[in-house]
Parts: sequence; C-alpha cells; structure tokens
Amino acid sequence: MNCATAQKGRSPSEKTVALRSAQAHRAPAAAMRVLIGGGTGFIGKALTHLLHSRGHEVTVVSRQPGAHRITWNELSSSGLPPCDAVVNLAGENILNPFRRWNEAYQKDLLSSRLDTTYMLATAITKATQPPQAWVLVTGTAYYQPSLTAEYDEDSPGGNFDFFSNLVSKWEAAAKIPGDATRQVVVRSGVVLGRGGGAISHMLLPFRLGLGGPIGTGQQFFPWIHIEDLSGILAHAIEKSHVNGILNGVSPASSTTNSEFAKALGAAVGRPALLPLPSPAVQAIFGQERSVMLLEGQKVIPRRTLASGYQYAFPELLTALKQAVS
Repeated sequence: MNCATAQKGRSPSEKTVALRSAQAHRAPAAAMRVLIGGGTGFIGKALTHLLHSRGHEVTVVSRQPGAHRITWNELSSSGLPPCDAVVNLAGENILNPFRRWNEAYQKDLLSSRLDTTYMLATAITKATQPPQAWVLVTGTAYYQPSLTAEYDEDSPGGNFDFFSNLVSKWEAAAKIPGDATRQVVVRSGVVLGRGGGAISHMLLPFRLGLGGPIGTGQQFFPWIHIEDLSGILAHAIEKSHVNGILNGVSPASSTTNSEFAKALGAAVGRPALLPLPSPAVQAIFGQERSVMLLEGQKVIPRRTLASGYQYAFPELLTALKQAVS
C-alpha cells in the first residue's frame, strides 16, 4: 500500500491526530538545554523523547547517577547546571494501592513534591544565569469536586481538603522572585497513554470484560493524553509568551467517569458494565484518598487554548484507542 492509499483510508480524526503529532515533533528555531526533575517516570520519559525529537538537550535530576543525569545531592551542593529551562515532575504516586493511607504516606507525598520543587526553585534563584522558563506540573485536585461547577485557570480553590492544600503548598514552593525567569504551572488531569499512567492499572480488567464506572460514574473525569501533556510542557518551555497557570486537561471537559469507562470498553472491544462500588474503592484507598476517584471536577483549559497550543488528542475515544494499541 502506498502513502496516498494509506492516507485515503484514514478517518478525518486520525488524519488530524497524525498531522498534529508530526507538527509537535518539528524542531523549534533554537535548541535548548532542559533540566527535568523526576524525569525517569512515565511523563518524564515522554517529555524527554519529545524534546529530543525537537532538537533539545535534556538532563534529568534523579536519585541515581548516570549518563545525562545529575543527582538531587549534586544539585543541592553544586547548584543549577547551565540550562535554558527547568521542569519538575517529581512526586510520590498518590494512588499507589500498595501504600496505606496514613500519616507517614501523607508526609511522603508532601516531601517528595515540596522538597524537590523548593530545591529547584532555590537553585534557579541562586543561578548566575537563570533559565528562561521554570515549569511545574501539579494537579486538578486544586479545584473542589462538584457535579455542577465549571473551573478554568482563574477559578478559586486550593483550600478545602488534603489534596487541594497539597497543590497550594506545591505551587507556593515553586515561586521565585523577579521576572528573569518565566514561571508556568500546569495542573494536569488523569494522564492516558501507552505503557504507563492510569491506563496501565485499568487495562487488564477492561480487556477481561470486567471493567466499568467507579462509584456512581456521574463524577467528571478530567483527562489528558500523554502526548498532549508533554506537548503542553514543550509549548511552555519554548514559547516566551506562555506564563502563569495552564490547565493540562483535554478540551473534552464534560467527560464523566461513566463515559470514560464506556469509551475504554469500546477501545478494547469489551463491554464496560460492571461498576466498582464506592465501598470497595474506600476499602482499597481509604476514605480521604478515595475522593480522588469517586468525585471529580469539570476543568476547562481556557488559558492553554488561548496560548496557542493545539491538541493532538482532543477526543476521548481516539486518545484511548492510541493508548491501548
């Protein structure tokens, strides 16, 4: 089959995804040196791949030394290496089902985010040649769960439970004085993609026909494809007009958990009719933490779209088909 024949066989949405994905990997005008804190995880690997494809140089800050890496101890003792942008993705997994919801785990969640963010912010402040951009990824838990409210980047939040307060402290730790460095915060939704993220935990029961909505399924489900989250981060790094808060969520802001379950079932060719009852979720994750699964927010990426970012995966079913392929 030649290229022309292959193109004819594609649906309009598939052609759009292919075009936008190709555009995302085009090299920018000037290569940049990017330092990524916590760059060895699912998001970090995707961002590193994208930045490399666009001609940038990437150094990762991690616990272990290695090629193109520095350790957190080295960062603390020697300061910020020469770089044009800094991104922090570090943080303990909030929904780790193997960790009990107790005070020790909560301290780990706080310290893994606040300490690394503060360390990078301090290094930026002390740098003789500060980077052009400083980007932090937090979460939509900043906004209060609701079945009716609609949130954009200017909406209030951050002060009603453990998770919203965590996001507030996290973002406060990132603040640096002056305007020599652009400061961007991306509040991410649930990240979908092949080989990791939320899908890695959901896929087996859905492939077996045992999947379904969580709780009532009526709660909103703010999501984003991994290519778009890494794309937004690259956009924030490269574009000098981007600053402040960006919601890292799909434009499909009205997606509910029930709709997500139905779409995931369709993507794997199985029914998704077996709900996971609220008591079961609470038994696994604890009363306070289960709110992140049983409740949700309608989050709109108003400033993200206004900044000029073009989504590769704005539609849920297309995103899921790619994620499970």
